[in-house]
Formats: sequence, C-alpha cells, structure tokens
Amino acid sequence: MPVEIEQFMCRTDNFGVLVHDPISGQTAIVDAPEEAAILAAIKRTGWTPTMILTTHHHMDHVEANLALKERFKLRIVGPEAEKAKIPGIDETVEQGSVIHLGDERIEVIATPGHTAGHVSYYLPASNVAFTADTLFALGCGRLFECKPPVMYESLKKLAALPADTVVYCGHEYTLANARFALSVDPTNSALKERTRKIEALRADNKPTLPTTIGEELSTNPFLRWHDPAIRKHLGMEKAGDVEVFAEIRKRKDNF
Repeated sequence: MPVEIEQFMCRTDNFGVLVHDPISGQTAIVDAPEEAAILAAIKRTGWTPTMILTTHHHMDHVEANLALKERFKLRIVGPEAEKAKIPGIDETVEQGSVIHLGDERIEVIATPGHTAGHVSYYLPASNVAFTADTLFALGCGRLFECKPPVMYESLKKLAALPADTVVYCGHEYTLANARFALSVDPTNSALKERTRKIEALRADNKPTLPTTIGEELSTNPFLRWHDPAIRKHLGMEKAGDVEVFAEIRKRKDNF
C-alpha cells in the first residue's frame, strides 16, 4: 500500500509535507520549516510523526526541528555532510543510504548544489521523490555552496528516475520559474500549456505541486540542457551540457 501524503504551506512560500505509512502508522515530516503549520497538519490528519527527514541545513527547512523533537520525541535524520548545522540530528545519511518508514523503503540520493550536502529522498514502492531545493517545478535551486557541474550531476540523478515519479519540492516558485523558462525555451508548446495551467492554479491560490519527472523533462529548462531549440536560442549549439546548464542558471539568477 503506497504512503499517504499531506502537503501544506509554511512560512510564505515553503511547502511542508507529512508522509504516512498506513500499515505501520508511522509518519515522517519532510523538513521542518514552521512549527505552527506542521502542528496544524498533524492535527488535521491525526498522524503522529515519528521522524523528520531533513534535506539540508537552511533555516527555512530546520527551524522547527528542536520544538518538534521535544514535543513528539521523534528521530531527526539528515545529511552526514551537514550534521553540524542541523539542529537535533540523530542519524546521518548519504548517497546510497536506506532508511525505512514502517516497511516503506526510503533511498537517499545525494543532490548537492544548492548546499554542499543536500540530499533527496526517494520512495520507489510509492513512486515518490522529495527533492526540496535541488529540483523545483520548472526550476532548480540557487547554487549557494557549489559550482554548476555539481548541481548538474545532481539533476542528472533525479532526471534518471522513472518518468512517472511524483515529485514534491521545497517551495512554491513555479509561476516565476515558468516565466523564466519561457525566456529560454520560447517555442516549447508543452511549456506554454503548462504555464497557462500554473497561472490558473495560482489565481485560485492553489498549489502547483506535486509534479512528475516526466513533466519536468518536457518543460523544465534546467533538465533540458541537451535540447536543440534551447541551445539555438542561447547561441550555444556546440557547447557542452554543463556549459549550457551553467548559462541557464546564470540567466535565472539575473532574471
């Protein structure tokens, strides 16, 4: 039986997520941006959390760690490379680590780029990935601690997941990302159609997530460094894939 997922807003544009295994009754929180919003989701669902899956050390992803740990006596899991920066961490993980939520297998994918130790969590049986600030809907995270080749390799790992993998990200940035994506991929009909849907969702104050790997492969310019139309638009027909990715990221930073 696949996991059940409750997605909700935290802070101004962070997503909070509860992941519930209905067989064991265990529940994970993916990152802890804001205590009040998470407690409201726990009350709404009736799910008692047993662990926090931390993706990276930024405060808008770990702010509620200690408060939630004190309240629920839960276990905090996070990247080995950032353990000194993650409040209350109990268990560290890295590329290839496996943890469990009941019988649900959670595979850890190292996805540095936004931060040097960022990880993503992949649940193959439920066909779900939690990519936080590495892969966004129509975007990717800013490169605060790493160079473009590092993020490029992380995105390649995520792009290789099955196309129907359902993806939950860390922020509601999709509309802004769509507007940028059109600036580098203006002839993409799938992107234009997706942008129209995103505009309608946001006009109704509805979330644009989750997405899928397949949808990102067809519309997210940060996964489309190989695309001839994008390369032509950038004047980079003969450039390497990493160069094209780096140029797209640079343009997004200045957009």
